[in-house]
Amino acid sequence: MLPFSRFEARTILKLSGPIVLAQLTQTLMYFVDTVMAGRYSALDMAAIAVASGLWFPVVMTIQGLLLALTPIVAQYYGSKQNKPVAHFTMQAMYLAMVLALLAFIAMSYVYVPIDHLNMDPALRQKALDYLYYVSFGLFPAAGYMVIRSMFEGIGNTKASMWISFVGILVNIPANYIFIYGKFGMPALGGAGCGIATALVFLAMFIAILFYGWFSRTTQQYKILPDSLRVNLKDCWQIVAIGTPIAFSIFFEVTLFACIPLAIVHLGPVMVAGHQIAQNYSGIVFMMPLSLGMATTIRVGHLVGQQNSQELKKAISTAIILAVCMSFIIATFTFTMRTGIAALYSPDPAVITLAASLLVLACFYQVSDAIQVISACALRGMKITKPAFFVTLISYWPIGFGLGAVLGLTHWIVEPMGAHGFWIGIIVGLTVSAILLAIILKRALNRLANENMASTTTA
Repeated sequence: MLPFSRFEARTILKLSGPIVLAQLTQTLMYFVDTVMAGRYSALDMAAIAVASGLWFPVVMTIQGLLLALTPIVAQYYGSKQNKPVAHFTMQAMYLAMVLALLAFIAMSYVYVPIDHLNMDPALRQKALDYLYYVSFGLFPAAGYMVIRSMFEGIGNTKASMWISFVGILVNIPANYIFIYGKFGMPALGGAGCGIATALVFLAMFIAILFYGWFSRTTQQYKILPDSLRVNLKDCWQIVAIGTPIAFSIFFEVTLFACIPLAIVHLGPVMVAGHQIAQNYSGIVFMMPLSLGMATTIRVGHLVGQQNSQELKKAISTAIILAVCMSFIIATFTFTMRTGIAALYSPDPAVITLAASLLVLACFYQVSDAIQVISACALRGMKITKPAFFVTLISYWPIGFGLGAVLGLTHWIVEPMGAHGFWIGIIVGLTVSAILLAIILKRALNRLANENMASTTTA
């Protein structure tokens, strides 16, 4: 039986509370995009779904790589070393701008994969317009990710919460203006969400810079590094830790994001129904994910303190909290599935399809909670490569592969459309949870033995 610590529960929940609000608020922005575009037309909702299938993997991969800064800063924080925090934050910022530039260049050729999809010409143009507008937000988005990771590494999770409120305050009026063509602006429909999102990233980056400059928690870290030059060795350390995280997130994001691309030929209703279920699942996933991000911070602090006994308590407590949370989410989702779908679209066919997909979403809540806590705990220990291999195998050959077979072929059953892909998701996430839990247990045992050996030597 996993040990449960009330102290660790309070500590993790205190760290995760602001992260939950920040993550939910940011996801709420995408919810607002989907709903406001859906109210404009089902075609515009489908355009956002298709565009997101290409946009989300790009921005989430950048975020994943920059998340390496959090455990690096957390371990220095745990060992009470302040100067390296400023240095690694500066190096991460240099890296972030390079990544944003590469992504911006790549986005200018996004029409190439879109041209290979069998989709309605109007849908294609709206998706391309969205991607063109939103790509200008890459640079402020990358800068915001760096500062947020630094804040979370030192245990200040409130920063991202407050800044996310700035984002939603910009997002809603900007969507209103550019989707519906207010105040002299053209009515761009779903493509207007791209402009709004770029403006949101800019506002959040400026806001977090001001917050960081005036916050009391950062005063001891406002130390100029010994050199402002790029340090390739330390940049490589961030890349080495962050690349497996980035690809792990990439594999998970693309598992969901590529499904609209795979079913786009089945029509806007199928895509819109999947989009609703995916968007809602993304919102509720923010709760176990926030617990996982808090676990990364707490684990980093305890590793820095070399406290392996408390480390085990913290991780097991986080897993118990996440599993309990997943049962609550699954129960609520099953009970309210039709009402949830109706919030997104007035179309009865879309509501019925989305509600049936939400039933399937209930089945992977527990495994999703276990896999995210395990991956985040390993991340806090700066062990990121195993998660890369696990997610690669679990999400694509197993998850997407099985989903494609069930959803699009006659090999096992009649083609199930989006439902087949969601069954693949359930299986893939379950395999991921089992493998990551095994890897985490071995990593904890190894760390405990190393600490015991160093204590004996001393």
